[in-house]
Amino acid sequence: MDNNSIYGDHLEEMNMVLHHTLNTIKQLAAAIKEKNGMEPIEHLKGRIKTEESMREKCRRQNLPETTDSALNVLTDSIGIRIVCSFLDDVYAMRDYIAKQDDIEIITEKDYIKNVKPNGYRSLHMILRIKGYYVEIQLRTISMDTWAALEHHIRYKKNISANTSLIFSELKRCADELASTDGSMQTIRNLINEGN
Repeated sequence: MDNNSIYGDHLEEMNMVLHHTLNTIKQLAAAIKEKNGMEPIEHLKGRIKTEESMREKCRRQNLPETTDSALNVLTDSIGIRIVCSFLDDVYAMRDYIAKQDDIEIITEKDYIKNVKPNGYRSLHMILRIKGYYVEIQLRTISMDTWAALEHHIRYKKNISANTSLIFSELKRCADELASTDGSMQTIRNLINEGN
């Protein structure tokens, strides 16, 4: 292994944890589909934070660029995003993940019920799996779309004019998408009641 890696010689194990966790999530999704007849996950992505991204985060947080910082202080070296079609699926997946014997929940932050001031919505879980931290973000398609667009805008260079208007419009869009999520959930519930 590369001794200069911020992850030291842990990269192989981290990849194993990532793939194990993704497979567990796929199995949980299959169990939910078998129970209610609908696929709960629209798409699923996992990654190990790149070397440069992890080093940059250490610098931003005034941490030494060490394996200890990357794996024991920061908790997002392994990240998974679960994008669901409906709000209920977000919470169903969360509940199934929480019931797994080999998963320890370290923290959970529900930015769906406690929306960030800018309109960001998502459910975040920090898990400990086989000795490694794994950050899971669960969100709906609408939340994921908004977060991706907001990310592009936020990292665009030289936004100096109309910043307050831009951010208020972003918040308005987030609220409208959340309203759509609520409506889509209601429609699904009405359809399910009829069956």
